[in-house]
Amino acid sequence: MEKQYKIAVIGLGYVGLPLARLFATKYPVVGFDINQKRIEELRAGNDSTLEVESDVLRSVLVQQNPFIKNEKGFFASADLNDIHDANIYIVTVPTPVDKHNRPDLTPLYKSSETVGKVLSKGDIVIYESTVYPGVTEEECIPVLEKISGMKFNEDFFAGYSPERINPGDKEHTVEKILKVTSGSTPEIGEVVNNLYKSVIVAGTHLAPTIKVAEAAKVIENSQRDINIAFVNELAKIFNLLEIDTHEVLKAAGTKWNFLPFKPGLVGGHCIGVDPYYLAQKAQENGYHPEIILAGRRLNDSMGQYVASELVKCMIKKNININGGQVLNLGITFKENCPDVRNTKAVDVISGLEDYQLQVTTFDPWANPEEVKHEYGLSIVNEIPKQKFDAIILTVAHKEFINLNLKDYLKENGVIYDVKGILADCDSRL
Repeated sequence: MEKQYKIAVIGLGYVGLPLARLFATKYPVVGFDINQKRIEELRAGNDSTLEVESDVLRSVLVQQNPFIKNEKGFFASADLNDIHDANIYIVTVPTPVDKHNRPDLTPLYKSSETVGKVLSKGDIVIYESTVYPGVTEEECIPVLEKISGMKFNEDFFAGYSPERINPGDKEHTVEKILKVTSGSTPEIGEVVNNLYKSVIVAGTHLAPTIKVAEAAKVIENSQRDINIAFVNELAKIFNLLEIDTHEVLKAAGTKWNFLPFKPGLVGGHCIGVDPYYLAQKAQENGYHPEIILAGRRLNDSMGQYVASELVKCMIKKNININGGQVLNLGITFKENCPDVRNTKAVDVISGLEDYQLQVTTFDPWANPEEVKHEYGLSIVNEIPKQKFDAIILTVAHKEFINLNLKDYLKENGVIYDVKGILADCDSRL
């Protein structure tokens, strides 16, 4: 059956493109995205997310729809007709939260409508987007049934295989991360599992149901969120006690089973979002999750906390706060990655501006147009030739590690290290 697979990947972002590229080494794959600009750059062999190197992408690119001759390769398209002949549809769209931190399933609904328009008898629709347990069967499947006019588990089938992409990580790439799989029937579960097993060298784990697979994904990042919240709280305590948090963690880490989490800003499209999905489902079923939401509240408060700590350091050095000049290093949600989704660096900037500080943000990785569109903030791609009252490192890009920050600092200035990577600083989280 492997030779008959024709795979359509819906959504060509940080998750969809690496997956489509991987499947294209063995199967005919069409990647579908509504962003025409994205389609054009991919057809030219370029990936602005930097997840897939140009030579790797070009090695699987084909110039016409590979479904026509049933030959392996990757073709990017914004034309719905190009995915009509697929028999495997993999949905990899974002699952964000709204301004009230409630799950926003709009991208899933829209992509399900798209797939429903081209669905044929016997097709399998696999979702990879992070959701709370029940979304695939209770929210997405009804849309597929309504648009296609077909019946679930009779005319078409479904699966769920949660994405485990780590943006910017060139070591743990998609094929090297063990994949959880599931299907809407035991037989379809085996088909889905074998499909992924054929390209994932790290292996697969077949979950007994779709809901188990959904729940497994959402707790992975909830667990990390809670652990980071714990060390963030420790940092607040130890700062009050004038103890170096990083030295405490280093000492505690000498025990074999101590978990090596570090304090910091928790943003991005997973850890800072997924716990809200689980909390929403819990509340719908009459349970108020104490620990999950407490961790979220603490981590969401860290941007303002960091800003206030920097201001305290400046006051101690008698630096004028109103109108003071601050250089902020980094705005992406993590190091060595251009992804600015749900970055908490903007909370630090906002907090500093609340004190009437003038903030200049330098980030060699971020796209200034994207930052302006998403947050209304202007950034620079090189450090201005001036002296600043304070420098704050919020993202540990490799370019920052060897910078001589004192070249950009006034004589009495402050260096604050959020990430704990600088050898010489006045204070750190």
